[in-house]
Amino acid sequence: DQMRGAGEPAILAGLMQQLQRDHAIPQGRSFVAGLSAGAAMAVVLGQTYRDVFDAVGAHSGLPYRAAHDVPSAFAAMGQGATGSDTGEFIPTIIFQGDADTTVSAANADAIAKHAPNGPEVQDDGNTGGRRFSRRSVMAPKGHVVMEQWTVSGLGHAWSGGNSAGSYTDPTGPDASREMLRFFLDLPRKGA
Repeated sequence: DQMRGAGEPAILAGLMQQLQRDHAIPQGRSFVAGLSAGAAMAVVLGQTYRDVFDAVGAHSGLPYRAAHDVPSAFAAMGQGATGSDTGEFIPTIIFQGDADTTVSAANADAIAKHAPNGPEVQDDGNTGGRRFSRRSVMAPKGHVVMEQWTVSGLGHAWSGGNSAGSYTDPTGPDASREMLRFFLDLPRKGA
């Protein structure tokens, strides 16, 4: 299910809409993030429900419509896929380990390639014991609309995650913290 109005995307968007109503979530403050298949679904939700979700966090995932069944999903994971988009970019932060043997780093590049043209900033650093590179694309109004993090030595695991969890790597950078920063730095709709 990768289209609006049916299957898992419709169920998840409906759950978010219920949360927005029940908890008076302000407009422009509903975000979705995931790892691996969860990241692929986050990208699907960002492409099909821009009226519900305001930004996407994709950690080790696939671009939109990169696969249509299990064999094509495994092929996309291993080799990378171009994917497609619906023509309108949603603010997105991407994390990918360069030692991930489950999901090819080419998929992070494919997600990032749909970012709008704008000034770019490239920086490198070391945090939590790991080197990283980060590419940021700016919107015309000056805020960041896309960040792509590549983490050296990170396999198929959530960067900076709790070691008690599955598919986590406690070594930094802390993807959760960086995604929250990215999400909360976005201007509110209508602002």
